[in-house]
Amino acid sequence: MIFSALKLIHVLAVILWVGGMAFAHFFLRPSVQALEPPVRLRLLQAVMKRFFSVVLWASLVVLATGLWMIGRTAKETVQAGLAFNMPLDWTIMATLGIVMILIFGHIRFALFRRLTRAVAASDWPAAGAAMASIRSWVFVNLCIGIVIVCVTLLMG
Repeated sequence: MIFSALKLIHVLAVILWVGGMAFAHFFLRPSVQALEPPVRLRLLQAVMKRFFSVVLWASLVVLATGLWMIGRTAKETVQAGLAFNMPLDWTIMATLGIVMILIFGHIRFALFRRLTRAVAASDWPAAGAAMASIRSWVFVNLCIGIVIVCVTLLMG
């Protein structure tokens, strides 16, 4: 029962993270393009601040629940006298998930800081450049997240 509950929490955190990236990239960003740069960049900075706070927790939940489920399965397998060989889809999921967390760390702690400083200084060209970098890396993470979902559903 605990495995199922953790798997549910894991999947819900992934949905929140990947779904939020899809919403931001395909719906929010195009919708605010008509706004003047100061208004658009202030709005996006405020939205990203809230979203990145949630993603920080979601990514930690995904990491913790994923590691716990792998560890629990490995422990039970070894206790049954068998060798634990992590399935390929789990290996791909774990590896790409860690890559996503590292990319998110770069987005949140480097690029978003640049955006925040530029918005506070009303340096709209710098804020626009930071937002463009954030957008690019969010798209990379979104693609990786979609690959993970496809791999786990098709191989699992």
